[in-house]
Amino acid sequence: MPQSHRPDRIGEELRMEISELLVRAVHDPGIGFVTLTHVEVTPDLQHARVYYTTLGQMAARLETERALARAAPFLRRQIGRRLRLRRVPELHFTFDQNIEAQDRVERLLRELHEHEQPAPAEAPDTGSPPDDGDT
Repeated sequence: MPQSHRPDRIGEELRMEISELLVRAVHDPGIGFVTLTHVEVTPDLQHARVYYTTLGQMAARLETERALARAAPFLRRQIGRRLRLRRVPELHFTFDQNIEAQDRVERLLRELHEHEQPAPAEAPDTGSPPDDGDT
């Protein structure tokens, strides 16, 4: 039996709707600058794992996590009104660690590249004026 793309489509719709709701309808000061990276929906469409990133240190990240958990029932009701789904999936917010890991790898590669580049070599002094090619 071929795999259905419906969970992927619904996941993308959920990501767009939740993003818009977070900007326009959720007024919790605990939710800082949040970016939803992707949403994974189970094949039975009962659960949706919403991956996000946020700016700030660990304390700010934990506060955002708590605020998103508080907002989840409101977001689910709003999604039920906006999208035509038989059953709106339960929302589970998860911090996306892939972005942090990717940034760390890029930073390490950049540092390695900087250490590998030799200092620019100085031109040897021959004692004669430079040749301008007109002779």
